[in-house]
Amino acid sequence: MITNSTEAEEREHLGRTLSQLRTALQAIEDKISAARQDIIEAKKYVWTNLSQLDPAERAANRVDISLTIDHGEKAVEKQRRLRKLLDAPYFGRVDFVADDSAEGEAYYIGVHSFSEEDSQQNLIYDWRSPIAGMFYDFQIGRAAYSAPTGEIAGKIHVKRQYKIKDGVMEYMLESDMNIRDEVLQLELSRTSDERMKHIAATIQKEQNAIIRNEHSHVLIIQGVAGSGKTSVALHRIAFLLYRYKGTLTSQNILILSPNKVFSDYISNVLPELGEENIMEMGYDELAARELKGICNFQTFNEQVAELAASAEEAVITRIRSKAGIGFVHELERFAAHVGETYFTPGDLSFDSVRVAKEEIQSAYRTAGKLPFTQRVAKTAAMIAGSVRDEYGQKLKPSAATKIKTAIKRMCRTQNLFAIYKDFYHYIGKPELLKLKKPKMLEFSDVFPLVYLKILLEGATGYHDIKHVVVDEMQDYTAVQYAVLSRLFPCKKTILGDSSQSVNPYSSSSITGIRQVFPEADTVELLKSYRSTLEIISFAQRINPNSKIMPIERHGAFPQIHKSESRDGEWAHMKQTIIDFLESEHRTLGIVCKTQAQAEILYAEIRDVHKDIYLLDFSSDTFHEGIIVTSSHMAKGLEFDRVLVPFSDAANYRTEMDRGLLYIACTRAMHMLTLTYSGEASPFLPEMA
Repeated sequence: MITNSTEAEEREHLGRTLSQLRTALQAIEDKISAARQDIIEAKKYVWTNLSQLDPAERAANRVDISLTIDHGEKAVEKQRRLRKLLDAPYFGRVDFVADDSAEGEAYYIGVHSFSEEDSQQNLIYDWRSPIAGMFYDFQIGRAAYSAPTGEIAGKIHVKRQYKIKDGVMEYMLESDMNIRDEVLQLELSRTSDERMKHIAATIQKEQNAIIRNEHSHVLIIQGVAGSGKTSVALHRIAFLLYRYKGTLTSQNILILSPNKVFSDYISNVLPELGEENIMEMGYDELAARELKGICNFQTFNEQVAELAASAEEAVITRIRSKAGIGFVHELERFAAHVGETYFTPGDLSFDSVRVAKEEIQSAYRTAGKLPFTQRVAKTAAMIAGSVRDEYGQKLKPSAATKIKTAIKRMCRTQNLFAIYKDFYHYIGKPELLKLKKPKMLEFSDVFPLVYLKILLEGATGYHDIKHVVVDEMQDYTAVQYAVLSRLFPCKKTILGDSSQSVNPYSSSSITGIRQVFPEADTVELLKSYRSTLEIISFAQRINPNSKIMPIERHGAFPQIHKSESRDGEWAHMKQTIIDFLESEHRTLGIVCKTQAQAEILYAEIRDVHKDIYLLDFSSDTFHEGIIVTSSHMAKGLEFDRVLVPFSDAANYRTEMDRGLLYIACTRAMHMLTLTYSGEASPFLPEMA
């Protein structure tokens, strides 16, 4: 039955809901206290009677204690959810009348579900439930949701949004399209936080379609700067964990993230939604696992820093030549060539054992579908088996080892690093392999070597991973995606923005990624929510994207301050810092082109205020206050205000620099300031 038609009735309903939540919280806290006492008593009993208990009794007591702890942990998790609901029980309501029903029902939607203890009637529906999907996808009028019995069609008569904080209703709005935008505006005008927050209350229709997508094996999300793509991906994970509870856990999901600071920044979202954080790993860490004991290598961060400082043409040529799908195919052809030509069978003879090379060749052909290294090992095992069958008791215990050693020697080499060097001679381009130092690869060679290893040895080690999230998709090459495909043959969510590559010489587009994953579905998020219209318009003049759709939120125009000297520029920077400290804003990002510039600037200003932090490649925490960092490190982050120093012609001049300047400017939510001395960068818009 639909009730609570007026605001006064809604406030009464909120009061009743809060009362039921408090009752439930008290009951769960009593249960936690009882469990804690039970554990203490059980441990005390075991300790006191240890000498008198037989092994079976001790084992039974351990099981009892373990079960009590497990129940207690579940109760603590429920306690956490109830406390969260007491702050804000729900944010939306949909009154829905099904076509086959005379009466409708009011469905209140929150971050977590909540049922009345005695009747088990749902008082709050989880935002991920099928019913809640109508709140995001439909306006007043015809609507439908999916149920276990099929689609339930009907009509929405009432749709409302609420802002409840600390158990107090700040506002209630009848929700049509315009008011949804108004609620979004209120949320977007807030100041930034130390951590990314969940967006369950403001998920947009196009975002909801991505979040609830269950059918795509590979889903590629191209999202403009500030479109919420990372948040959407995390909410998608939360939805999948809810939808497939029992078969999918947080331990089955991996996010490949750009750096530890970004991982820290997003670490609040899933716990806020009632889920455990998922595993995270960087591509460099993935490579280090695969190449352990084989070689050392330049990291991606080091490559970007090198290119941003001074890009040698030869380095750029090597990077570009290894970035595309054609290079992947060359590696695959070479791996097949190794299998055909790197093993030369010969007659095998030791002790009284004789094996003709033709028999070894036959065994090698039989194992032909295996990767090269496994194929050689299988050949040795097959020959050892046939020798054992033929010679029986006459064989010495060392025979199998001798066979394995002899057959391994029939390979030209099984040294991966040596084979990788051979590859460049095979394609007729030995100049494309240049080591930083002995056994120290350039980053552009790291994943080609990993891929060759997988092709020759096979892929192992990640069987528990059922879903992979890849952020900053534009920064990875076709070879990296080929590695990903082999190591993780599971579902994937791949997201990024082609306009935000920190290395344009090896960046990937949706088209390029689909060459590795032809089955992928692609979606675009074109609305930009982070920055004001003025900031987005400014950034668009640096790096145009005709598809971007800024939301109508206005603020101050970006400021460009010219100085005649570095001292004058420093004075402008100092004033920008003072203005920030006197404002209500909580974060100021000072975003330099390179990490080296950030470190120099940080050393100069670190004593200006106590809350100034340097974010570098070793950082693992995001802070409120004043953050000094590089464009590369700032990707994915947002700040109330951004200062871009040294935006002169000498510093920002290449196409790579244009991309880095665009990234820096699009980190700003509310205010953007740029400073330079001398001649302005040609990428800076002329201000009227």
